[in-house]
Amino acid sequence: MDLKLSERSRDYKDRLLAFMDDYVYPAELIYEEQMRESGDPHAYPPILDSLKQEARLQGLWNLFDPHFGPGLANVEFAPLAEVMGRSVDLAPEVFNCNAPDSGNMATISRFGTDEQKEAWLRPLLDGEIRSAFAMTEPAVASSDATNIETRIEREGNEYVLNGRKWWCSNAMHPHCRILLVMGKTDPDAPKHRQQSIVLVPIDTPGVRVRRNLTVFGYHDREGHAEILFENVRVPVSSLLAEEGDGFTIGQARLGPGRIHHCMRSIGMAERALELLCRRTNERVTFGRAISENANVRDWIAEARIELEMVRALVLKTAWMIDTVGSREAHVEIAAIKVAAPQAAIKIVDRAIQAHGGGGVSQDFPLAAMYGHLRTLRIADGPDEVHKRTIARHELRRYARRSGDGSVVGG
Repeated sequence: MDLKLSERSRDYKDRLLAFMDDYVYPAELIYEEQMRESGDPHAYPPILDSLKQEARLQGLWNLFDPHFGPGLANVEFAPLAEVMGRSVDLAPEVFNCNAPDSGNMATISRFGTDEQKEAWLRPLLDGEIRSAFAMTEPAVASSDATNIETRIEREGNEYVLNGRKWWCSNAMHPHCRILLVMGKTDPDAPKHRQQSIVLVPIDTPGVRVRRNLTVFGYHDREGHAEILFENVRVPVSSLLAEEGDGFTIGQARLGPGRIHHCMRSIGMAERALELLCRRTNERVTFGRAISENANVRDWIAEARIELEMVRALVLKTAWMIDTVGSREAHVEIAAIKVAAPQAAIKIVDRAIQAHGGGGVSQDFPLAAMYGHLRTLRIADGPDEVHKRTIARHELRRYARRSGDGSVVGG
């Protein structure tokens, strides 16, 4: 296993770092000012268009996609996702690598028809529109996706959708045009063959965006919508793959996406550590710099140790996805989804503590980072579900067999 940067990954990382210094970081205050002036928590600040134009000119566009971008493997893209995580509100969208669009693009690319790709994938790749993934539901425990209750029933040449979704991230984005909706086409089929995914334009009659869900009371710009589907009709050509493939498609979508999420988490934590070091070096209390306190030095040392460990685990997982596939890497995928956000939250929390009142204010990015990372311990499956996967794998290794050959304890 070789986790060192490839030449092209190093080249893209160097170019991204330069772009962040030259364009993204200087634009953060402009972005915040334009959002305030708009008075709309889901506005599209003009600074984004100028940044996107420059990113495209420099060839820093769709870097996540192995087919339509530069063809980077997961282990090559992972360090780039980390760089983007350092300015998570701006950078991923600036480079057209933001969630959930990147996962939706990969899904349509892999499972969509030529007509679906032309209608939705091409404008997504060009950055002309945005998308959302509608799976989670408020009435059931959606950590088990087989619980979903939204119905997708065929009537002639149409599917009719009825149900209620929430946490449809990106659905409040003013450019959101398409929803990937998971629902049940056959409740009587085997457990993992009941679900299907259909493509639903957000302006389809019967689609009603009820409200935005806040995160710790704050509105994320792209939004997290609660959406009602009331007798929504779409042509049968809107189906992704075949009926009953929804659960499989959803799982295939999540593996590489978790690499992106976890590396962006590391990027946030790296920036938080930088802010922690700068702040504690500069601030003086009781006659000496805060950084001279033993507990603060422990924070800094522990942060570096934990970041290096988590980064190595994520890169190993990315390498496994590239070499043996997501199915064989499912335990590692579960592990990084637990480890990366938890490590990053701990570092951000200590950086907030070092900044005092400023740390929980809008004057620093730390409070926003904390909210994003804390949400990530629930999004794409809560920690407990992933730990369950890991524990079951470990237990099976040591399970004993009964006299009839069945496994006991696994």
